Amino acid sequence: MALEFPEIDPIIFTVGPLSVRWYGLMYLIGFAFAMWWANRQAAKPNSSWTKEQVSDLLFYGMLGVILGGRVGYVLFYQFSYFLENPLYLFRIDQGGMSFHGGTLGVITAICIFAWTRKKQLLEVGDFVAPLVPVGLLAGRIGNFINGELWGRTTDVPWGMVFPTGGPLARHPSQLYEAFLEGLVLFIILYVFTKKPRPAGSVGGLFLLGYGVFRFCVEYVREPDAHLGLFGGFISMGQILSLPMVIAGLGLIIWAYKKPQPTVASKA
Repeated sequence: MALEFPEIDPIIFTVGPLSVRWYGLMYLIGFAFAMWWANRQAAKPNSSWTKEQVSDLLFYGMLGVILGGRVGYVLFYQFSYFLENPLYLFRIDQGGMSFHGGTLGVITAICIFAWTRKKQLLEVGDFVAPLVPVGLLAGRIGNFINGELWGRTTDVPWGMVFPTGGPLARHPSQLYEAFLEGLVLFIILYVFTKKPRPAGSVGGLFLLGYGVFRFCVEYVREPDAHLGLFGGFISMGQILSLPMVIAGLGLIIWAYKKPQPTVASKA
């Protein structure tokens, strides 16, 4: 027995040449939540953030997600094809975004924002970290609706037959990621930031949490067909997640060992 994939049209509605898709809507939901949550924190009496700073930070972050996500996907997952067809980098109509690339893009955006606004880099990183998981949750649901990025074949009762995944039941790994990288990670960060924490620890916890969850889910997620498993046992997603785990753990240890004023993220 296996669950049938729900028939959800990826296109919500079409107006002339314009099609509104669930996947695009999920990105908007993620950005809308980030805007609401960030302004909520900035409005608190002891906050050092202004609404103008939040607006600028979100704009930088949005560019980081889109540009970093696309460049990361092309370089990490389609590099050989990119060498043959350099213009593929700009073919966003063909899809392809990488979270790890988006993360590098956002880190770059945070660095630029902190430098131009004379803010502490770790303070900005801690402020941004809790804004991300809900966007991840929404994005993975968008992947599920698109019937893409499904998991490996399985005989578990909740295995699902995806239209593009062949006749065998597969893990709905998109939903695993939505739950772990989205909901669970947000709850962890929310609880962690209820009390003042050393600067850098919140960002470090995000990197560690995402890296661990993604690494684990990759064991049931189908590897990219053109890449497979490196050495027969590790996927590209796991290779890219390991530096996040190491960096996150190192940042947490450094934050708690280094004498410094504590910075509350005010969740």
